[in-house]
Amino acid sequence: MKSSMKIALAAAALGAVSFAVPASAKIVCNAEGDCWHVHDVYTYPPQAGIVVHEDDWRWADQDKDRYHWHEHDGRGYWRNGIWITF
Repeated sequence: MKSSMKIALAAAALGAVSFAVPASAKIVCNAEGDCWHVHDVYTYPPQAGIVVHEDDWRWADQDKDRYHWHEHDGRGYWRNGIWITF
């Protein structure tokens, strides 16, 4: 009986640890230079021209006029200044 209790406690502790690990964020940019953060990587339509970068990605100084932050909550992408939900 004691070993069953130990197994149950170990399983509960392991489950708690797995929920404590933060999600990995990414930076997503479209061909128009709109960039936003995502927590999940989605499959975007090829015509959207989406590029997914690691969260520490930054554009170069010479590209500062090309890219801009355009945040939005939810699942979708920016196209022509409009948030397209999918």
